[in-house]
Amino acid sequence: MDQQLTFADSEFSNKRRQTRKEKFLGRMDQLIPWARLEALIEPYYPKAGNGRRPYPLTTMVRIHCMQQWYNLSDPAMEDALYEIGSMRLFAG
Repeated sequence: MDQQLTFADSEFSNKRRQTRKEKFLGRMDQLIPWARLEALIEPYYPKAGNGRRPYPLTTMVRIHCMQQWYNLSDPAMEDALYEIGSMRLFAG
């Protein structure tokens, strides 16, 4: 995920202490075989050119996983992505 960091993300990533949420997301990032999971989903994922351009598959899979882990609705997940830097960085 080579995306440009915002000032808030940059400042967030330079803090000293890691929260439980950051530790958990870091562990999940290491444990889950993302490439294999995405390869299973990719044939069914919407392609660009049929209306609005879809979000990157990697981002959507990670967001879906966070929704399940933290039991968040779509609106609550959207709010969390705006408010919680560790979730935003994990989603890419």
